[in-house]
Amino acid sequence: MTIVVNLSPELEEQLREKAVSQGQDINIVAAELLARILIEEAQEVVEAIKGIQQGLDDFSTGKFRSFDEYADEH
Repeated sequence: MTIVVNLSPELEEQLREKAVSQGQDINIVAAELLARILIEEAQEVVEAIKGIQQGLDDFSTGKFRSFDEYADEH
């Protein structure tokens, strides 16, 4: 699949420098960077959902404090 992305000159230069330093084709480096970002974002979403679910579970079992109680501790 071919995708065309317009980069600022500065970003293009950074990408070229990274590709050269790794001895890889710029397209491979760009694809790997995009893949890494997408994986990290997906993991962050999963972690956020887990945290929200834990908060809901804690609330439903009565494990919570008021904001004022929290603020007093910090």
